[in-house]
Amino acid sequence: QVQLVESGGGLVQAGGSLRLSCAVSGRTFSSYTMGWFRQAPGKEREFVAGITGSGLTTRYADSVKGRFTISRDNAKNTVYLRMNSLKPEDTAVYYCNRMTTLTGIVNAPGNWGQGTQVTVSS
Repeated sequence: QVQLVESGGGLVQAGGSLRLSCAVSGRTFSSYTMGWFRQAPGKEREFVAGITGSGLTTRYADSVKGRFTISRDNAKNTVYLRMNSLKPEDTAVYYCNRMTTLTGIVNAPGNWGQGTQVTVSS
């Protein structure tokens, strides 16, 4: 199983920006489809964005399309999530994980990192 370490969260005002990072273990990171997910208090974890191993194809949840950008650096085994025009409803713990495809299904459902908290104030 891969190890996942998320960072970059924080408190930001509505309209602000943050960039999240996720360091991933594994010698074949460039072959992993990766995704970002989030879980708000009292809600189920939901898919936010995904990216193929090459970085050429991405997919976004409708709620973040046009505001968030997922990217990756295969030389650093790291995936990023740039979040612009943040809204209070984006407040959640954000997680990254390896996915089977861009459909949002994770490769190992029981394997999650600690996540990083994003709080957007109004």
